[in-house]
Amino acid sequence: MKVNIRHRLSHTLLQSVGIIILSCVVGLIVNFFRSDGLALFGTWSPEQQLSNAHPGLSISVEEAEVLFNSGSAVCVDARSRADYDRGHIRGALSLPWQDAEQGLADVMEVLFDNPTIITYCDGDTCSLGKDLALFLTEAGFTDVRVLINGWSLWQQNSLPVE
Repeated sequence: MKVNIRHRLSHTLLQSVGIIILSCVVGLIVNFFRSDGLALFGTWSPEQQLSNAHPGLSISVEEAEVLFNSGSAVCVDARSRADYDRGHIRGALSLPWQDAEQGLADVMEVLFDNPTIITYCDGDTCSLGKDLALFLTEAGFTDVRVLINGWSLWQQNSLPVE
C-alpha cells in the first residue's frame, strides 16, 4: 500500500513538472510570434519600460533639476490633492490624474507659459505621472516629460520642496 501511494505521488509530481515545462515552452513560442511580445532580456526598470513604450517621455532627476533651476519647466503633481498638500516639489502645480479633465482649465495658462512640463507622482510603480503626461500630450502640449518616482527622487536629492 505504501509503495502504491509513493508511486502515485511521484507519478503526479512528474506530471506536474511536465505540465509546467510544457506551459513554459508554449508561452515562449507564443511570445516569440507576437508582434508585441515581451522582451526576455533587458532592463526592466520603470524608466526603461517608459522609454521603450514612449520614447523621449522620461526625464532623469538630474535633467529635471537643470530645467527647474533654469526656470524653463513647470512641475505638475499627478497625485491626489491630499498628497500634494502633505508635500510637493516647490512651485509644482497640483493636477491629480483623476481630475485632470476638470482641472486642466485651472492650470492651462501656467502650462502654456512654460516650454517644458514635468509630471510626477510617487513610487516606481505609480503610473499617474505617465498617464497625466500622455493626457497633456493629447491636449496639445508638445514638451511633456515624466519624472518616474518623482516625489521620492526629488526628496532623496535634497531638492527644494514645500
